[in-house]
Amino acid sequence: MTWSTFVSLGDAGRRLSYRGVMSRTLVIKLTAGAKEPERANQAFTVAATAVASGATVSLWLTGDAVWFAVPGKAEAVELPHAAPLADLVDAVLTGGQLTVCTQCAKRRDLGQPDLFPGTRIAGAPAFTEEILADNAQAIVY
Repeated sequence: MTWSTFVSLGDAGRRLSYRGVMSRTLVIKLTAGAKEPERANQAFTVAATAVASGATVSLWLTGDAVWFAVPGKAEAVELPHAAPLADLVDAVLTGGQLTVCTQCAKRRDLGQPDLFPGTRIAGAPAFTEEILADNAQAIVY
């Protein structure tokens, strides 16, 4: 995958492409659910782009964002001029790590069988360990 898979600059008729490999781990925390599609899409776009560039990516879903780890939920989100959220979720699942907050999952009665295969459920200790690791960059949406 390349950056151009996700973003097209239609008005300029050009596509951006990034093929560099990143040596840092990108840890992204998404707190926005379907009621904030722009913020949610931005987080997944950054995560999918980082995966495509070769970076190690860990995307954490908290609050109502945990629903994006449930099959069929991302398809309901539409945002003009943006890559489909379901495609971005798939890209992150294919090349990165998707994590659902333990407490957030419990508050919504979600368990491992409800989530995409490969999605993990973890809490604050694991998140803290990831963001404090050497060569980690954390972003919160």
